[in-house]
Amino acid sequence: MNPERTRKLLSAEREALICQTLSNGVKTIAELSAELEVSEATVRRDLESLEKSGMIRRVYGGAELLRQRHHEPLYEEKASLHSREKAQIAEKALSFLQEGDTIFLDGGSTILELAKRLPNLRNLTVVTNSLMAAAELMEKDYRLILVGGEFRSLSRTLVGPLTAKILESLSISKAFLGTIGFEPERGISTTDTNEAYTKELVMKRADKVFLLADSSKLNISSFVFSGNIRDIDVLITDPGIAPAVLKQLKNQNIEVIF
Repeated sequence: MNPERTRKLLSAEREALICQTLSNGVKTIAELSAELEVSEATVRRDLESLEKSGMIRRVYGGAELLRQRHHEPLYEEKASLHSREKAQIAEKALSFLQEGDTIFLDGGSTILELAKRLPNLRNLTVVTNSLMAAAELMEKDYRLILVGGEFRSLSRTLVGPLTAKILESLSISKAFLGTIGFEPERGISTTDTNEAYTKELVMKRADKVFLLADSSKLNISSFVFSGNIRDIDVLITDPGIAPAVLKQLKNQNIEVIF
């Protein structure tokens, strides 16, 4: 027993210590129990509370802290993460597509999963700044419009002020966007200012904006925000969404599909 600890810690104190410990990486329940000198049952209760508040995510046998993402992985690395959840999210997004739609698909591995699954709808127009989505759709019988701009190799997209000329001349029915991070109070964020600029242009031109993001992106912020929370109409995610985050989004009148 730590000789300096003369009383039991309050739950709020334990939770703060857990977050501090998890800042060094994933910890097991046994490790947290030893660190705090409390039972594993107490740690599990604290982790449940922290997960509901969106502070941590429980993993098998332990937990990890949800932290800011200022680093963006390489495209291949992003595509390999949470691949099952991304495929399921893309399947759910299909139900919102209709004949005659003009849709926008931006960059990101979840949006690419949607591009791979686009149904054979009549008079469907696809606008995209994603070279990956364009390559997937180039042999399909859709009207395909590429947005010009500066090539960003990390996301394989065309972004920045040069995209404005085309985007500002279009009327988009539905925009399907990915993101690096998403906060229930502030909206989507990314690591690149030009990418944030283009996303904001798209959101302003679309009748309805769908954010496709697995639960690992939620309650995370990146370097620069794009638009604001009121620009998002629907979030399509997975069942891993924290109850506290779900409640916040519903209070913002955002429809959540999971």
